Amino acid sequence: MQNKEFDIAIVGGGIVGLATAFQLQLNFPDLNLVILEKEKELAFHQTGRNSGVIHSGLYYKPGSFRADNCVRGRKQLIQFSKENDIDFDICGKIVVAGNIAEAERLKRLKVNGEKNGLEGLKLLDPAEFKKIEPYVDGVKALLVPEAGIINYKRVTNKFAEKVKSINNKSEIFTNCEVRNFNTGNIKTSKGNFQARHIIFCGGLFSDKLARRDNVDLDIQIVGFRGDYYKLSEHAKNKINNLVYPVPDPEFPFLGVHFTRLTNGEIECGPNAVFTFKREGYNKTDFNFKDTLQALSFKGTWRLFINHWKFGLNEYKRAFSKSLFLKQLQKMMPSLEMNDIIEGRSGVRAIALGVDGEVIDDFKIIKSKSNLHVLNAPSPAATACLAIGEHVKNCAIENFRLN
Repeated sequence: MQNKEFDIAIVGGGIVGLATAFQLQLNFPDLNLVILEKEKELAFHQTGRNSGVIHSGLYYKPGSFRADNCVRGRKQLIQFSKENDIDFDICGKIVVAGNIAEAERLKRLKVNGEKNGLEGLKLLDPAEFKKIEPYVDGVKALLVPEAGIINYKRVTNKFAEKVKSINNKSEIFTNCEVRNFNTGNIKTSKGNFQARHIIFCGGLFSDKLARRDNVDLDIQIVGFRGDYYKLSEHAKNKINNLVYPVPDPEFPFLGVHFTRLTNGEIECGPNAVFTFKREGYNKTDFNFKDTLQALSFKGTWRLFINHWKFGLNEYKRAFSKSLFLKQLQKMMPSLEMNDIIEGRSGVRAIALGVDGEVIDDFKIIKSKSNLHVLNAPSPAATACLAIGEHVKNCAIENFRLN
């Protein structure tokens, strides 16, 4: 049983929690930190189950926290990876328009990316983009050369190493679930910890942790499972790097896409379906409390009502390989049933307002003596160092670290 004292405890061992710990430790080497993670290893949930894309900053509203942190964080991530021998590949991607209406949106997307400071964006005709991705079909494509791929689990573990190397009194505990907390005291499955302040980076549980800290919230975290297929061995040559559709502005998801991973696998997906368990990765996973909490929130029902047709189609695809294939064939008509095999799944934390609208920017709030990273949507992994830097600055101000 533990009974140790620390300056700051960080609850949550995903990439945002560890990037925050790293930024704090880098600037305050004598600060004794403790990271508490309930799973058996770091980066177990959203960090370890995403597609490993280094986002460029193409989609986000210019001037938003999300856009600024994506662009800045991407550059910081690449520099950190170079300095610490973490493999990555700035391979670029193409965003493909399947019809004239999407081609018009693609032009606006290019302007948006340029406002966010992206370089090298170029509209391509079919003859041009087929030199990059020969099997992809469409009427127009946008080349985004600053996108890339990386293994975010390796990045997270490297942050953990750096924290320990800077201050060997800082500690990281896995299999350590936080059961209760109050001012200065944290009760966990591995005993009690004393900390003057807590920074919560709880991902899919961020709203529950905030409410337990007496934060008055008007939002709810709802989980959406994303299922992936992957290209079979004989079909891997059909994708070279990253291929995305033009996103529909009506929906908060990018649509099914093709992604080359750092291990050479090619993933296809994901869909987006409401999950009945916050960390439920299987199609039949169910947790009564999680479901009741999500469905008791007005915003969840408003989201369902506003997008019922989209949601119904996503559920159909979740249980039908042929429908999933049909969606993929919009960008790659030559794809066949035996070209795709069932892959992994992930769960994305969606922050909903009472009006049913998705809160698409980062949201960090404070309580009496703690900080809560309440919403860290994509591109949180890409932007992890920029987010960690921002949380560090919030800690300096609110915890009076200087």
